[in-house]
Amino acid sequence: MFTTSVKQTLIVVGPRQLPAIEQMRRDVDDIVGRLVPDISKLNREIHDTPETAWQEHHAHDVICEFLEANSFNTTRHAYGLATAFESRTVSGSGGRTINFNAEYDALPGIGHGCGHNLIATASIIGYVTLSHLVKRFSIDATLQLLGTPAEELGGGKVVLLENGAFTGVDVSLMAHPCPVPNNGSVEYPGGCAGLLTNSHIGVFATYSGKSAHAGAEPWEGVNALDALVSAYNNVSMLRQQMRPDCRIHGAVIEAPKAANIVPESTKTFYSVRAPKLAAAKELAEKVEACLSAGALATGCSCSIKREAAYEDLLPNLPLCEAYTSHMKAAGKDVQVLATEVVRASTDQGNVSHVMPALHPMFGIPCDAGIKIHSKEFAEVAGTDQAFDMAVVVGKALAMTGWDLLTQEGMFEKAKADFDGISVDISIN
Repeated sequence: MFTTSVKQTLIVVGPRQLPAIEQMRRDVDDIVGRLVPDISKLNREIHDTPETAWQEHHAHDVICEFLEANSFNTTRHAYGLATAFESRTVSGSGGRTINFNAEYDALPGIGHGCGHNLIATASIIGYVTLSHLVKRFSIDATLQLLGTPAEELGGGKVVLLENGAFTGVDVSLMAHPCPVPNNGSVEYPGGCAGLLTNSHIGVFATYSGKSAHAGAEPWEGVNALDALVSAYNNVSMLRQQMRPDCRIHGAVIEAPKAANIVPESTKTFYSVRAPKLAAAKELAEKVEACLSAGALATGCSCSIKREAAYEDLLPNLPLCEAYTSHMKAAGKDVQVLATEVVRASTDQGNVSHVMPALHPMFGIPCDAGIKIHSKEFAEVAGTDQAFDMAVVVGKALAMTGWDLLTQEGMFEKAKADFDGISVDISIN
């Protein structure tokens, strides 16, 4: 098990001597304490102005304004995406590159029911804090804060990977909130470091028919709503033959507004999830056959489009152990590795297939019964208690990055774990 040595008063990095871990944590507390008032306002601004995928213009702007006001080099509208940004800190000769991902998109009709304002807050704190540390102690390092839009729908990180945003990055860090009952019924109220998720493929279908008067001449029309309903029933029947670890769920995106018109256009969306991407692709093909059959049965035409595919998340044990140790030092009990797949998905999964990556879930105390992706959790995500937890997590992310840059062998162990090599991850 990864443990941070506390026997020495100084940590030696090359020719330099660094304060022991307890002093580093006190330094982190001091840095973050001075930032909290402004970051609290930023967190509130993002939470109270929810924006859906690819529309996060306000969140993009206020985060960039915060970074620029604190003298961080920041690129707006980065990598060809209007609501992405990048900030970089280079210390010394550059060294290894540590990435922090900030999400800030919200859910349609719900707001921040997934708590992405807290993700942004934790990553900003981690990045800014570690930037101060590497500069103060002259550590060779490059730090990247990447604003990653459209996690809920659209695969912002997938596009950013394709556009070169992660080129040269050695390790990626971020964290995600989740509701935890505040009645003491959960063994690890601090959350779980090593999350297991499903892969995901999104499928859009647009049906085109022909409008007509539904009372006078319905035979002159071609009903796009019938095509959508037929497809929905086809998918429902497909679930009978689906493996229990897979999921299909859909939504009507565009529907008719009047009953006296034969609908000429409808649009639907389906999420297809499976433990691995190959299985998700196989299931998505079956879903697409169901969607096409709806068009065939009604005489409509059908246009099918896939969204960016999300890979399953690969936990990195050394990173999970490091993060867990820093959360424990802050008084938060965190499970190192999940024992079950949550069946949800994240585009951080794609990042975890390219480099060592961390994506813990951190617990936000809630009344029993409150679930993620709900209006109730959106309210919780805006509380002071939720913000305080994001601050703790941001500090733990900063310290995990510090371990990667200063503890001999830490990065190599994370890389070896990523490469699938069995290693002894204890650090003496």
